[in-house]
Amino acid sequence: MLAALGVCLTLAAAPGVPPRFVPVQAFTLAWTHSIEKIRWEEDYTVSADAGGRPILVPGQARILGSGAGMEPPPDATLRPDGWYVYQPHTGLLHELRLSRSPYTADYDWCVGGRCEPMVGIMPTDGDVTLLRPCRAPQPPVRTAPR
Repeated sequence: MLAALGVCLTLAAAPGVPPRFVPVQAFTLAWTHSIEKIRWEEDYTVSADAGGRPILVPGQARILGSGAGMEPPPDATLRPDGWYVYQPHTGLLHELRLSRSPYTADYDWCVGGRCEPMVGIMPTDGDVTLLRPCRAPQPPVRTAPR
């Protein structure tokens, strides 16, 4: 039986902090641009590729407005509510590198329409958090004493 899919979060610069497994099949990463104060949201699903390896599949992305140096892509559609909506063309992903500065608001981690600051599920060291698709860690197999 295969272990449950989810994401593994690791602090890139803090090897002593254990990785965190989050069992999730679909989630949204959201943040507010530090200068332009414009909200961004990106949807992802965790799936398995043809070989059974976990993979991140980018879904719809949204930008609430536009600003200097952060224009929506040419194929984005502007909705009446002010969101530019588009499908990223990145292909399947093995990792996201999330810069989490102490000088800006943290990412929001959203599942099932509920959002919370990412620090609620993984602390930050003010540097990069690696987000990788993964399977639930398996507990060590214990053998009976002889």
